[in-house]
Amino acid sequence: MSETTKKKSIRWVEEPELGFWETTFVPAVLKGLKTTLRHVTARKTVTQQYPEVKPELPLHYRGVHRLNRDEEDRVKCVACMMCATACPANCISIQGQAAPPEWTDRDKFPKTFELDELRCIYCGMCEEACPVDAIELTHIYDLTGESREDLLYTKDKLLNVYDQTREDHRDPLRTGRGVLGPASEFVDLPALGPATSVPENDRSAKSETAGVIRTTGREGQQ
Repeated sequence: MSETTKKKSIRWVEEPELGFWETTFVPAVLKGLKTTLRHVTARKTVTQQYPEVKPELPLHYRGVHRLNRDEEDRVKCVACMMCATACPANCISIQGQAAPPEWTDRDKFPKTFELDELRCIYCGMCEEACPVDAIELTHIYDLTGESREDLLYTKDKLLNVYDQTREDHRDPLRTGRGVLGPASEFVDLPALGPATSVPENDRSAKSETAGVIRTTGREGQQ
């Protein structure tokens, strides 16, 4: 691009000179008052009379959590710790316990399950990580409490939220396959081979420590 073309493509904007009335800011004030009066006299109402009128939230809204129950009214959670591991806010604490002998479909269940709603960032990663669709976020948004302990949701509180929302069309159950969801359908997993083959002369595969290659002599200078 030539210098002439560059100069033609540049638009120079000069600062406007303010007259007497502009320096008093009277026209700007009058213009602002005109905008205010237009909004005051407008008949279109934009204010919701909350809490008498509840807001209509989108279906993908993520609110208070719940722990789902299975067909036998047991907690679906199998204490695999996947949700606590995936949680970026580290607000989930689970203590697992061996399942009773009559529960033949699982090895563990949560003895305690605590979720700090004040630390949660409501990202939805816990429900995405759960292999059995045990934890989900609901449409409940009006989360209040008189102390921080009131917003520390235990297993019983989370199950109570499920009982409140199980019949609500805004919070449908995602599980549709099997008692415990997709993960319960895996019975026998096929053996997987290595993703890549390792050459016989690969020195890193023969090293004593992973990532460390010990060499001597001329080989070490290469």
